[in-house]
Amino acid sequence: MVVKSATKKRLMELGVSEEFAHKLATDRNMTDIKAMSSDEIASTLGESKDSEQFISTMSIIAEQGSRRRAAKKSKKITIRSKAIDDFDRPEITLRFNALNHELVPHQELIGAANISEEEQYKLESEALAPWNMVQPDEETGEDRLAKEWLPKILITDPVVQVIKELSEAEDSKLLAADPDHKPLAAGWIADRVLKVVRQSPSAGRSVAYRLIVEGN
Repeated sequence: MVVKSATKKRLMELGVSEEFAHKLATDRNMTDIKAMSSDEIASTLGESKDSEQFISTMSIIAEQGSRRRAAKKSKKITIRSKAIDDFDRPEITLRFNALNHELVPHQELIGAANISEEEQYKLESEALAPWNMVQPDEETGEDRLAKEWLPKILITDPVVQVIKELSEAEDSKLLAADPDHKPLAAGWIADRVLKVVRQSPSAGRSVAYRLIVEGN
C-alpha cells in the first residue's frame, strides 16, 4: 500500500489532520477520495459517522467537490442558455446597421449589386455626367470613366460593410431559389460608386458620390 504524498499534503493544507490525511491518501488521489461514500470514509478513518472528527473531515471533502462542480459549470454554456440569449438579447447576434442612425445620410450603390461591367459603366456614367468624367484612355484612346477623381471611402467603412452584407444576403437568397444564378464575386464592391443623399433644413437636398476603395 502506497501513501500518495501529494494527496496527503493537499488534505493537510485543507485542514485534515495528518492521521486522517495519511489514511485517506493511501492508494488514493483527490479524485478517488471525492468519489468515496460517507460509509467508505468512516470505515477508512475508523471513526463513527457521528464523531466530530468525521463530520469535520467530510465537510472539507464535500466542499472540494462542490467547488470543482461550480468551477466546471461556470465555464460551460448550455444550448438552452444560448437560446435564451438569442431570444432575449438579439443584439448579441445582430450587427449594428449604421444606415439606421439619424446622423448618417442615405447612401446606396449606383445600380444593383450583381450587374455586368457594361451596365455598371452605363449607370455610373449617367450619374456622373454633370462632371464630365468620361475621358479618353491615354493608352487605348477609348472612353473611360475617371472615377479616381471622386472622394474615396474605404471598403471597411461601417456603411459600406452594411450595404455589402445586405446585398450578399439578398444574392444568397436568389442563388438558393435559382441554381443557375451567377453569385457575386469576391471583392465585388471595390471600385463601385456610392451615392450619398443629404437632407438639410437650410440647404435642402444635396447629392454627392464617393468611390469605394480597398485602401488609401
